[in-house]
Amino acid sequence: MKTRFPQLLGPYYVLFVMLLMMLLLMSISRIGLFIWQFDRVTAAGNLGYMLLQGVRADLIFAGLWLIFPVLLAPLLAGGKRFALWRRFIHVWVLLGLCLVVFIEVSTPQFILQYDIRPNRLYIEYLKYPKEVFSTLWQGYRGMLLGGIAVTALLLWGLHQLFKRVSAASKPYSGKTLWLTWPLFVVLVFVAVRSSTEHRPANPAMFAITSDALVNSLIINSPYSVLYALYNMKHEARSSEIYGKMPDDEMLALALDWPWLKNHSFSDATLPTLHHHQASIKRDKPLNLVIILQESLGATFVESLGGVPVTPELEKLKQDGWWFEQMYATGTRSVRGIEAVVSGFMPTPAQSTVKLSLSQQNFYTLGSTLTRQGYNTSFIYGGEAHFDNMRSFFTGNDINQVIDLPQMQSPVFVGSWGASDEDLFTATASHLADMHQQQKPFFSLVFTSSNHTPFEFPDGRISLHEQPKATMNNAVKYADYALGKFIEEAKKQPYWQDTLFLIVADHDNRVYGNNLVPVEKFHIPALILGADITAKRITPVASQIDLAPTLLSLMGISGKTPLMGRDFSADDTSPGRAFMQFDQYFALMQAQQVTILRPGQPAVAAHYDPQKKHLQLSEQVPDDAQVKRALAQVLLPSYLYRQQQYHLPAQIK
Repeated sequence: MKTRFPQLLGPYYVLFVMLLMMLLLMSISRIGLFIWQFDRVTAAGNLGYMLLQGVRADLIFAGLWLIFPVLLAPLLAGGKRFALWRRFIHVWVLLGLCLVVFIEVSTPQFILQYDIRPNRLYIEYLKYPKEVFSTLWQGYRGMLLGGIAVTALLLWGLHQLFKRVSAASKPYSGKTLWLTWPLFVVLVFVAVRSSTEHRPANPAMFAITSDALVNSLIINSPYSVLYALYNMKHEARSSEIYGKMPDDEMLALALDWPWLKNHSFSDATLPTLHHHQASIKRDKPLNLVIILQESLGATFVESLGGVPVTPELEKLKQDGWWFEQMYATGTRSVRGIEAVVSGFMPTPAQSTVKLSLSQQNFYTLGSTLTRQGYNTSFIYGGEAHFDNMRSFFTGNDINQVIDLPQMQSPVFVGSWGASDEDLFTATASHLADMHQQQKPFFSLVFTSSNHTPFEFPDGRISLHEQPKATMNNAVKYADYALGKFIEEAKKQPYWQDTLFLIVADHDNRVYGNNLVPVEKFHIPALILGADITAKRITPVASQIDLAPTLLSLMGISGKTPLMGRDFSADDTSPGRAFMQFDQYFALMQAQQVTILRPGQPAVAAHYDPQKKHLQLSEQVPDDAQVKRALAQVLLPSYLYRQQQYHLPAQIK
């Protein structure tokens, strides 16, 4: 049998062995991950059924990797070209197995950070090798070296194995090659399609539990990454994974919120454009400084149910508007930038900060404030090219970018750039210059000391825990730097003319055993400065509500495309929030949550903010609620695709 089997499969023998090796490697990885997350896996569903579905997903990826060589087989696998076929197949097989090994080996660390298998974030981070390698080297050196060693050892062994396998393979005769080729094409097609339904199988079909992590463990990481790459080619219509709706119905439902009912939307080419009347009249509009805090979730704020590592923020909340139920729109910094600075709702696509059609003529607060004569700036301790921030800001009315290369002799520079103290030193200098020039200013200040590998100067804080390089300690240092900056800013002559917003971009690790871990989207937000007095804002709020609220408090009226709620006009009626978590979109209204899933029915849930618990309902949400949620996620995709989220040229 050993001598006949290679002859029977002929030129496809190496591919068959590759298929078996891929199934073996991905199954071993899956079983290991299941054991690691055993409590969550067993609580979520039938272990045997999930493993069986995993093999199905593995066959899809292996089938995808087989397409290219199987299609080439009639041209290369016969006669005199067989030696070339052997060399090509050997390289192709090792490349595929290298991909499997590398991504699967790196999967546990990705799960520790994002509570899900590698997805589009994995791809996005690969675009920035300098920052990523520095982070891995400083914070995860042992794991990095170990992963490289394991990958290299496995690949060496596979190389030796496939040298023997390749030597055992035999060519078919020309006639046999062409007669058998359609059979192998059909087998590969069946493996890839994996379904007799109208659409071929996709990762959504393996979402068979209520735990997003477990759903991702069922498939394999290479397939997850490959599917993310495919989706990135369809960004403009990304929201249609949840369903479609006529444009007029979508617009009517998306804009059907109490705070928008009295507005007139009269420009069909800019469907969200309306006149926003400031609730506060001022002879001279205020300056604005937004401090976007990296990874500062409610997890780290004691009064919001977190760890007591932000004492300075807790003190500052006594002086301003404190949002008790503010929710981030996503899990990435660029998603937070998109929501806070542009007031734009989330989609399953990348943030508009990174998408091509929004690099120019896309609304930001700078669009309004530049036309009011403001100097607008972005200040960042790292290098602003990261996540495409420089391109997005300079193309959309942010006049000045101050990043690490422009900072004068920073005291401490880590993997992600200058420390928060250095960042705030540069900010204080810039604001003083603007005040001296008697020019109104808007500055977005983006911190980074909270970012892994959690590097910050010694001797600044009493550590919350040992060792030093932990998230809690980094947050405490960032809080220290923030408190120091605000304390000094209060002494400056521009304080009485300036509004400050302190808000997180997202939490550090967004995880949980639910489709959408709502509690990990909970973030702090505080508005202070000028004549702002202490107030607690208790309704549910979204990051997209901040821009219209800030403009109102600054005393600036005018047309904007902002869809958020102005809390200065109404701070008591029930609110809502939008959350995008991997492939799931959630609309939360007060405590009722509607979760949209690609290719599957929507789910209704109830969220208890006190217990920080999301309870999925056994009943499906009513059709009207599903349509409302669908309209919210279709609208931003529509506005991006049609390039209809900006100010008209004639507005002053």
